[in-house]
Amino acid sequence: MKKSLSLLSLTMALSIFTVACGANNENTTGNNDEANNNANTNAEENVENNDANENAEQPAEITVEHELGETVVPTNPENVVVFDFGTLDTLTEIGIEPVAIPQGNIPSFLSQYESDEYENAGTLFEPDFETIYGLDPDLIIISGRTSEAYDELSDIAPTIHLGVDQENYVDSFKENATLLGDIFGKEADVEEKLASLDEQIAELNEAANNSEGTGLIVMTNEGALSAYGPGSRFGVLHEEFGITPADENIEDANHGQNISFEYVVETDPDYLFVIDRGAIVSGDGEDTAEDTLDNDLIQQTTAYEEGNIIYLDPELWYIAGGGLNSVSLMANEVFEGIQ
Repeated sequence: MKKSLSLLSLTMALSIFTVACGANNENTTGNNDEANNNANTNAEENVENNDANENAEQPAEITVEHELGETVVPTNPENVVVFDFGTLDTLTEIGIEPVAIPQGNIPSFLSQYESDEYENAGTLFEPDFETIYGLDPDLIIISGRTSEAYDELSDIAPTIHLGVDQENYVDSFKENATLLGDIFGKEADVEEKLASLDEQIAELNEAANNSEGTGLIVMTNEGALSAYGPGSRFGVLHEEFGITPADENIEDANHGQNISFEYVVETDPDYLFVIDRGAIVSGDGEDTAEDTLDNDLIQQTTAYEEGNIIYLDPELWYIAGGGLNSVSLMANEVFEGIQ
């Protein structure tokens, strides 16, 4: 009898212990579930807060001061019309596509924009206002060649002028690229690409300094020659890329100074950099830069004798400079030319 009571007591004790453990497990599980729910809620709130912070950092619009005035521009615009190939180049590099561009003379490295996927906005000098109006653009970007149409384009949509300052080429180009990064929320992308370009230009300057040679940049056009020096539209060769000018006193910064073959012989540059305007304007294959410079006078120069006549890509230098990719390609042409 005593044994039976002892067994009964043990069984009851075990039952009570089991129930107590079950209760503790339920409490523990409940506490864990509550903790997990709280953690998930906090995580979601953090994401929402981060999104709110990002939106707070990106205003709905910004005011842009440019060469032709002051314009309030919406951020992250969707319908963008571009009349500057340097700007088009930069937008492409940061993953932004316009809805319309002037499709005549598009540089070959931007040939994808010849597609019917993009509207033809006219020409650099004569915009197609009717087509542009029909696109209901959020933003229009122009530069020097389209500047006379600024007022009419501004009546259609916010319009900004993003030309490059020829006397301060790289800095002004960087300012334009940075502004585009701000407008489209691509600040980090622009910063990364500019840092890489800084390294490239520094390497080019070191190579130019080591070469100790002088350079002259000329443009050929239907058999005629024009020279450009520091402060000119192609002055980046000297001021930013580090090539010592063969002549410090070249006049007419925009159109170049008309020169003769005798002038080239007298100046006698170690490197002769050549831009073939005819290849862009006419494209008929006649009076090429090579034809123009194939004469006895040019053959007397150090540049010719040393094999240092460098034919630059006219698409880059004449119509599409000032872009994230084009400036890098320009620097690379000069770097390879002086090696």
